[in-house]
Amino acid sequence: QVQLVESGGGLVQPGGSLTLSCAASPGTLGSQTIGWFRQAPGKEREGIASNSGGDGTTIYVESVRGRFTVSRDNAKNTVYLQMNNLKPEDTGVYYCAAALPLLLSFQPSNYNHWGQGTQVTVAS
Repeated sequence: QVQLVESGGGLVQPGGSLTLSCAASPGTLGSQTIGWFRQAPGKEREGIASNSGGDGTTIYVESVRGRFTVSRDNAKNTVYLQMNNLKPEDTGVYYCAAALPLLLSFQPSNYNHWGQGTQVTVAS
């Protein structure tokens, strides 16, 4: 069973950068799709990126496209979310989650395994 652990959150000023890590239990990352989600206070969890381990395709929601980048290091069983030019509206708890290979989706219901989340706060 896939177990995911996020790390790398913190407080950053607007315009700053952070890199989040999503570490999978050894040998479980494989070709699974990894999605990144965030949940702001009082709002629903929203999908922001989805990366297929099968062919490397990544899709981004419009609000983060061009600022956020997903990368994967299979040797380390880790997927990264590089976040640049952060804005206050990027504040929230960020989660990674795993889904079936080749499934690209922003829908939380398509993901079976979730990490515990890491807080990102963008404020001056």
